[in-house]
Amino acid sequence: MGNNSSRFWDRHAEGYAKRAISDEATYQQKLKKTQAYMTPEMSVLEIGCGTGTTAIYHAPYVNHIHAMDVSAEMVKIAEEKTKAAQIDNITYDCSDFDSLNVDNEKYDMVMAHNLIHLLPDRDAALNKINALLKPGGMFVSSTACLHSGALNLLRLILPIGQVFGRLPLVRFFSSRQFEDSLTKAGFEVEFKWQPGKVKAFFVIARKVS
Repeated sequence: MGNNSSRFWDRHAEGYAKRAISDEATYQQKLKKTQAYMTPEMSVLEIGCGTGTTAIYHAPYVNHIHAMDVSAEMVKIAEEKTKAAQIDNITYDCSDFDSLNVDNEKYDMVMAHNLIHLLPDRDAALNKINALLKPGGMFVSSTACLHSGALNLLRLILPIGQVFGRLPLVRFFSSRQFEDSLTKAGFEVEFKWQPGKVKAFFVIARKVS
C-alpha cells in the first residue's frame, strides 16, 4: 500500500471512528465466530486494524494482539480507545503491510479485515500471512469481493481518484478467486460466510502447509 492509501485514511480517520457499524448484527456474529477459535495463550496479528475496535473486542480472549495500520491517525485513535478501555495487551504499530518483516511462524492467528482487496497483490499477501503463522495457525478475513458487472462504473472511477491521491487502490476479484488464492497459499477454509450479495466475504482458514 502506497502513500496515497495512508493519506486517504489519515484524512478520513476521525469520521471513520465516529461512523456506526453498518450491520452490527453481522459484525457481532463475525466476532463470536472468531472468538470460538481463540485461546488465552494466543499471539495475534491484526493487519489494517483501523481505529482498533475489533482488536479491543478480541483482547480479553487472547494473550496479546499486535495491531498495525498504515494510517498514523487511525493508530492514534486506536491507542486512545484502548487506553480508555483499560486494555493492556494490545500493541499498536503504524506500518505498511508491504514493508512488514516476516518473522516466520510467530503468530497463532492473523486477522485482516477490509484489507486484502486494498493490497496490490493478494497472492503475495496471502503467502506472507501464511509465513507469519505457526503450523495450524488461523487466518481470519472479511474481504470485499468486488466482482460484478454492476461495478463497472466503480472500476472506471477508482483509478482516476487514485491518480489524484483521493482514493485508495482497490483490486477486483470474486469470492471464488479469493478462495482459490487461499488454497494456493497453503490454507484450508474451515468457515466461510457472505451474508449478502454485496456484503464482505468472511473466511476463517487454517494453515496446512
